Amino acid sequence: MQNATDKQPKKTLSQDVDFLPINGTDYVEFYVSNAKQAAYFYQMAFGFQPVAYAGLETGLKDRVSYVVQQNKIRFVLTTSLEPDTDIGRHVDKHGDGVKVIALWVDDARKSFEETTKRGAEPYMKPREEKDSYGKVVRSGIHTYGDTVHIFVEREEYNGPFLPGFKKWETVNKSEPVGLKYVDHMVGNVNWGEMNKWAKFYAEVMGFQQLISFDDKDISTEYSALMSKVMTNGNEKIKFPINEPAKGKKKSQIEEFIDFYKDSGVQHIALETDDIVSTVTELQNRGIEFLRVPHAYYEELLDRVGNIDEQVNTLEELGILVDRDEDGYLLQIFSKPVEPRPTLFFEIIQRKGARSFGKGNFKALFEAIEREQESRGTL
Repeated sequence: MQNATDKQPKKTLSQDVDFLPINGTDYVEFYVSNAKQAAYFYQMAFGFQPVAYAGLETGLKDRVSYVVQQNKIRFVLTTSLEPDTDIGRHVDKHGDGVKVIALWVDDARKSFEETTKRGAEPYMKPREEKDSYGKVVRSGIHTYGDTVHIFVEREEYNGPFLPGFKKWETVNKSEPVGLKYVDHMVGNVNWGEMNKWAKFYAEVMGFQQLISFDDKDISTEYSALMSKVMTNGNEKIKFPINEPAKGKKKSQIEEFIDFYKDSGVQHIALETDDIVSTVTELQNRGIEFLRVPHAYYEELLDRVGNIDEQVNTLEELGILVDRDEDGYLLQIFSKPVEPRPTLFFEIIQRKGARSFGKGNFKALFEAIEREQESRGTL
């Protein structure tokens, strides 16, 4: 296995090699038990703004969706209006969780053709959707667990979100907190499946392995995991794939799978240009984050060298720091935002670093284990 410190050289695949060019993350859709309340949470707690709505008032009879956005981050919260639906069964099995990771492409038909001919299981055949704002073409494929990728081609569309949605405005709005875009999304998969899904992203979607970690890199006294980070040609899409590794006690990956009942999206990392300001505001709004001991900060500068931020400020907020040969990064991880200990968020600021905070793994995982112990799931 490639050593975690040996990142592959940075390169952008040429157009003729990159058979699946991706412009970025288009949206992330969550299937939830109460979309209206979930949308309110992301607006008031995370500073997302109301964008679009679809439901009974727009002609939908089986579901309702609220769309919220902050800069380039777009979340769709969807709830079933009927019993015994795919949406309802997803929520019953997993709790609230990510169903769709939508990717913005120039050609949704070609994206579908290129991936399915390489072995992807079809989820949505290419279809053209129109309204007075123009047209969108979407297609989709299955990935790990019940998660799917939808390819979105929207060059000829200028509506609020997608055809069938109307502009949604609310009286009560909160100010944004400085979140810019999705940095990466982490998938937790079952025992022995990391290499299977890394191969899927490499062979079916043309991704490269950016970095890998084994149980020597990501372990504590009690638990361990392994991870491979897959990225597309321009590195706008980064998907770390985690699987459990043998340890004395149950790892966070095992806990996730136990409660999510399958493989799925464990956390979404959101980029900010000012993590101190963003995290300060998030904490003021009630978002809870994992904390590490004081000793972490006593040793911080010896480990990472000079940084722009004040260490006492970082300690007060619980922000972690790590450095690689390209620069350093700052990161912090929320506690789970759902009743089940499944989905959480990472807030990250990159100052050159392309890595994922290997130097923070031990302290972070010990913090997660303290939470697991309090839940009785370690």
